[in-house]
Amino acid sequence: MCQLLGLNANTPTDLVFSFTGFAHRAEEHRDGFGIAFFEGPGVRLFVDHQSATTSPVAEMIRRYPIHSRHIIAHIRKATQGRVALENTHPFMRELWGRYWVFAHNGNLVDFQPKLHAAFRPVGDTDSERAFCWLMQEISKCHAGVPSVAHLTQTLAELVPPVARHGTFNFLLSNGEALWVHCSTKLHYIERAHPFDTAQLQDEDLTVDFAAHTTPDDRVAVVVTEPLTCNEAWTAMAPGELLVFENGRRCPLAGAGRAG
Repeated sequence: MCQLLGLNANTPTDLVFSFTGFAHRAEEHRDGFGIAFFEGPGVRLFVDHQSATTSPVAEMIRRYPIHSRHIIAHIRKATQGRVALENTHPFMRELWGRYWVFAHNGNLVDFQPKLHAAFRPVGDTDSERAFCWLMQEISKCHAGVPSVAHLTQTLAELVPPVARHGTFNFLLSNGEALWVHCSTKLHYIERAHPFDTAQLQDEDLTVDFAAHTTPDDRVAVVVTEPLTCNEAWTAMAPGELLVFENGRRCPLAGAGRAG
């Protein structure tokens, strides 16, 4: 199964510590990796069909601390679609003059939606088809960029028809917030003052967040499996749809079960 990693923060933050532990999991998931960093309206997108354990691109990410408030990363274990660059997550599309980034963990069986010319997959994965369909339907539901609350409500209506085709764990961001849907397995943590020391689960690496943050910083991290062994991660429930904004979970009426 693929691995997902997302970050949402109230101030530009680097993902080097979390990505180091996350990339270690590519030893069992060798079919490519990718990571997207939002910077204002722009996005730095790095993908490679090589494993994150051997990719020079992954090594660059570990050594080059890019700071962002919205980050989505993915390690691929192929279920549909060949191992190729065009099938590597995250996927990115433009809508209403804004970039949207999406990554999926799971397998959607017999999901063949009708797609019009504006949103069509480049590769041949179920994941990219699902993303294109979501973008298509979002564009039908709204005349412009919706508020975080309105988009959450729209996703709560759009996700169940897709999730009925199989496993649909995903991360989605437009640079304003991070939307997360759990089909089977996702965990999250919200870090805030007073920050503590964290120990990676997959590598012998510890970081003292208090030495790298201010009392005003807030960071939310979402991942398939907890990255650290000494922090309290929250497991999402199957069918749960959450949204994170400015480093915290939004208590929105639309953020609930979606499948």
